[in-house]
Amino acid sequence: MMTRKKLEKGERLAAEVRRQLGAETMVRFLRTLPAFHTETDIPDRFRQLLDRLDRVENGDAWRRQ
Repeated sequence: MMTRKKLEKGERLAAEVRRQLGAETMVRFLRTLPAFHTETDIPDRFRQLLDRLDRVENGDAWRRQ
């Protein structure tokens, strides 16, 4: 069982990781890595799934195609 202190520490750590991963410098760095590039000739089904993921990440999940 987690104590309140451990739970709060975990929540603060998660918030800090999210903050750092969302920082513009980190985003620019991640874009340079090959693992974070999409192929231009991927099948339509995968493109649709990636677009859906983008909408969810941007808070536009209510829009469906």
